[in-house]
Amino acid sequence: MSSPAFRFRLATLDDAPALLSIYAPYVEKTAISFEYDVPSLDEFRRRIADISRKYPYLVAEDENGQLLGYAYTHTFIARKAYDHCAETTIYLALDARKHGLGKRFYRTIEELSLAQNIYNLYACIGEPQGADDEYLTDNSIRFHEHMGFRRIGVFTRSGYKFGRWYNMSWAEKLLMEHPEHPEPVIPFPQLDKALVADILRRAAE
Repeated sequence: MSSPAFRFRLATLDDAPALLSIYAPYVEKTAISFEYDVPSLDEFRRRIADISRKYPYLVAEDENGQLLGYAYTHTFIARKAYDHCAETTIYLALDARKHGLGKRFYRTIEELSLAQNIYNLYACIGEPQGADDEYLTDNSIRFHEHMGFRRIGVFTRSGYKFGRWYNMSWAEKLLMEHPEHPEPVIPFPQLDKALVADILRRAAE
């Protein structure tokens, strides 16, 4: 995969098995996810459906239709005053990393968020205690910094997995100057379909 060709589209429930196979190694072999157990297929389908009611849930696939990864935004804090904020999540197939796909996912998520009148994005990132170990590195922190996120807080030894403690940090990116009187957030399914299609098309160019 030296120069992978891919396209972005919206996830469907039929994608759940392939997406779960991408996610599973992160649960089983890393502390990138703080889940202990791989969710069931039914649970994963439920998560896709729940998120898609308000936010974009994107997948990238290669020219053969193989899924390379997924990214979505979701509720930051479930209070009305936080509506203009969202949390980001991204997972790539292990052999699809380091090809610029993550950057394109995030730029697309940012553009779609602005179309929804979402101005703040947050990322919850596990980080090792000191040096990298076999389960967790600081790569995600560096990636988010490169994408313009600012590390704003650390919860010390808040995650316990594989017999060791990990920190959890929050990173923030403000997408624009905040209006004094913001327009209501538009649920993703209500966005103009032509606008969404154009954003997804340009993301893979």
